[in-house]
Amino acid sequence: MTTVESPRPAPATGAESAAPAHRNVALIGFMGAGKTTVGAILAGILGFDFLDTDKVIEQRQGRRIADIFAHEGEPFFRGLESSLCAELEASEGKVIATGGGLPVNPANLASLHRHAFVVCLWASPETIYARVRTQHHRPLLQTENPLESIRDLLARRTAAYREADLIVGVDFRSPVETARHIANAFRHGAARA
Repeated sequence: MTTVESPRPAPATGAESAAPAHRNVALIGFMGAGKTTVGAILAGILGFDFLDTDKVIEQRQGRRIADIFAHEGEPFFRGLESSLCAELEASEGKVIATGGGLPVNPANLASLHRHAFVVCLWASPETIYARVRTQHHRPLLQTENPLESIRDLLARRTAAYREADLIVGVDFRSPVETARHIANAFRHGAARA
């Protein structure tokens, strides 16, 4: 995928086409795309609270995500993500950094769209690998060929990531530039809503 920026197409006309009131910003994208780093900067720019869904789950469970995967498995973890995602619908004034697989569940993605301006941070497989190759706490990369695993997972998740309101390429942007770009897009969208 070579898209650097792509706003999601506007819905058809009619009463249901009114733009949703975006009370939050949700960052989606693959691990290593910079959701946590950009999210913290973006929250500062917008004066919002910052929330990382992986960190919330780790705090509530009292252990790292790698331990949850190892002992209860991925389906259990995905259930925790879905519960938290539904809970966040009542939020306002938050920048939410989601786990890389959270938006793959259509119900989670629909939930985010109900209250948030959804932004996908897009990075190439090579950039992702360069950023995460020394991070041994990533359970989905504990394979013989992590770069190939990244390519495979990214290909499977691309359709969900394309459902974002905005896709921002991060290979050649600093986190600050990315956050400023998103803040401008969010403010512009809020002014039109």
